[in-house]
Amino acid sequence: MLIALIVLGAGIGLRDPWPADEPRFALVARHMVESGEWLITHRGVELYSDKPPMFMALQAAAYELTRNWRIAFLLPSLLAALGTLLLTYDFARRQWNHRIGLWAAILVLSTFQFAYQSKRAQIDPLVTFFITLANYGLLRHFLLGPNWRAYWLGCFAAGLGVITKGVGVLALLMILPFAFARWRHWSNLAEFRGTALRWLGGALAFLAAIALWIVPMVLTVRASAAPEYQAYLDDILFRQTAARYAESWDHHQPWWYFAEVITYAWLPLSIVLIGVVPHWVGRLKARDARFLLPLGWVALIIVFFSLPSGKRDVYIMPALPWIAVVAAPFVDELLERAWLRRALFALTGVLAAVFLIVGLGAWNGWIPAAQALVVERGLGHGGAGLWALLLGIGVIAALALLLFRIQRSALGLGMALSGMWLMWGFWAYPVLNDSTSAAKIMRNAGELAGPDAEIGLVGWKEQNLLLADRKVTEFGFKKPKNLQLADAIRWQEAKPDTRWVFILDRVMAPCIDRDKAVVIGHANRREWLMFRSDAVTPACRGGKVPDAPVEPPGQVDDE
Repeated sequence: MLIALIVLGAGIGLRDPWPADEPRFALVARHMVESGEWLITHRGVELYSDKPPMFMALQAAAYELTRNWRIAFLLPSLLAALGTLLLTYDFARRQWNHRIGLWAAILVLSTFQFAYQSKRAQIDPLVTFFITLANYGLLRHFLLGPNWRAYWLGCFAAGLGVITKGVGVLALLMILPFAFARWRHWSNLAEFRGTALRWLGGALAFLAAIALWIVPMVLTVRASAAPEYQAYLDDILFRQTAARYAESWDHHQPWWYFAEVITYAWLPLSIVLIGVVPHWVGRLKARDARFLLPLGWVALIIVFFSLPSGKRDVYIMPALPWIAVVAAPFVDELLERAWLRRALFALTGVLAAVFLIVGLGAWNGWIPAAQALVVERGLGHGGAGLWALLLGIGVIAALALLLFRIQRSALGLGMALSGMWLMWGFWAYPVLNDSTSAAKIMRNAGELAGPDAEIGLVGWKEQNLLLADRKVTEFGFKKPKNLQLADAIRWQEAKPDTRWVFILDRVMAPCIDRDKAVVIGHANRREWLMFRSDAVTPACRGGKVPDAPVEPPGQVDDE
C-alpha cells in the first residue's frame, strides 16, 4: 500500500486539471463550493446533466479539507484506487492466503490501465471502487459466508455506484453466476439458511443508496418552476443512461474492441493470463465456484459493454480486480517457468527501446510528428522537457534489464513501471501543465487585459473558465457559438473601453477582423485570441451575427 501510495500519488499538487474531462468535473465541483448547491450540478451558468454528482461532490469535499484545488481534484481518484487495491488484497487473502492476496493487488497495480486512470481525475476509478466493494460484499457472502452484513454492504455499494456513474448496478449481475452455481451444486459455496426478508434487505440497501441523491434531487426539481430543471431531470435519468446505452452517440468501436483493451491496456497482466487460462479451465471443470463467480461476472460485463457500438477502454476496468483475484493463486508457479520470465524481460526491453528511440529521435528532430506535436500543443523549449522525460524512462527500463536480467525479470519490470509512473508524476506534470491545462493561455489573457479589465468567453472550454485569473463573463457552453458571439458583442459594446472577448479562432469569422485581434497562444490543439470592440466588423455590430450550422446533438468535443 505504501508503494501504491507513492506511485499513484506522485505529482499530486504539481498540475492543474487536464482536458478533456478533468476541467469539467473540477469546474462543477468548484461551483458546488461557491454556490452551496451540491444536488444539481452546473457548468458555468448552465446545468450539467451528463453525470451524477457523486465524484464532483467528493472533489468539493476534498477541497473543503485541503483548500487547494490542485490536490483536491485528484484526491478522490487516489483514495478510490487505494481502496480498490485494499479490497482486492483482502478478499484474496480471505479466500486463499496473505501471499496470494499480495499477488492479486500487485497484478492490479502493475496494470497500465489501472495506474494511468488512477492518476487522473476521472469518474472511472471511483466507480471501479464502488463496484469492487459491491462484489467484495457479495462474494464474502456467497463464497465465504453466510455473511448477511457483507451482502447488504455489497448491495448498498452497488447503489452508490449508480449515483456515481449509473453502471454501478452491474455489480448485482454477480447474483446470476451464483444462482447457477447453487442450482448445479458447485463446490465452495457458502451454506445458506436465510429467510426471504434477508435477501430482500439487499434490494432495500441498493435503493436506499440511490435515494440518498435521487430523492432530494427530484424534490428540488419539483419545487422549481424553471423548465431547465425538468430538462436536467429527464436528461440525467433517461437520456444519459438507457438511451445512451441503446443508441450510443460517441466512441464507436467494433464488437471485439475489448479483446484489444485486455491485450494491450492490461499489460503485464495479459501476459500472465496466457498461463492462467488453462488453470481456470481446470478449476471450472472441477466445478469450483470460487472461479465461476468472478469469471462469470467478468464475462457478463464484457458482453454487456460489447453490445452497443459506443465503447471506451475504461468501461471494463471494474473487471480488472476480479481477474487478478482468480489469477493470483497461480502466479508463483508461473514465475518458475522460463517463458513467463522471458516474456516479462521482453516487455521491459520493449519499454526501454521505445522510450529511448522516440526520445532520441524527437530530441534530434528526426521525427516529424514530434515536431508537429510541439506546435500543436504549444510546448515550450521545443518540447525538450518532454523528450528528456522519455529518455529518462528509457534509461530506467534499460537499467532494470541490466540489474535484474531474465531470472528476476518480474522485479525488473516492477522497477521500470514504477520509474515510469514516478517520472510521469514528478516530471511530466510540471513540464506539460502550461500547454495542456491552458494555464499559460489564461495567464496571457489576464496580462493582456490588465488587472482592471473584464473578460468574456466565447467558444470556451472548461479549462478556460476554470483557470481564468478573475471572475469572467460567459454566455453559455452548449449554446450555439454564433449566439455566444452575438451576446458577447452586445456585452462588450456596453463598456467598450474595459471589456475584452476571449475567443476560439474558428468562431471568429465572419464577424471579427483577425488583424485587429491578438493571438493569445496555442493549447489543446486550438488557437485562442482576444479582441476589443474595434475588431468587430460593421455587419455584426449590435450582435447581428449570421446563423451558424446546427451542431449534431450529443457530439463530444474531446481533446
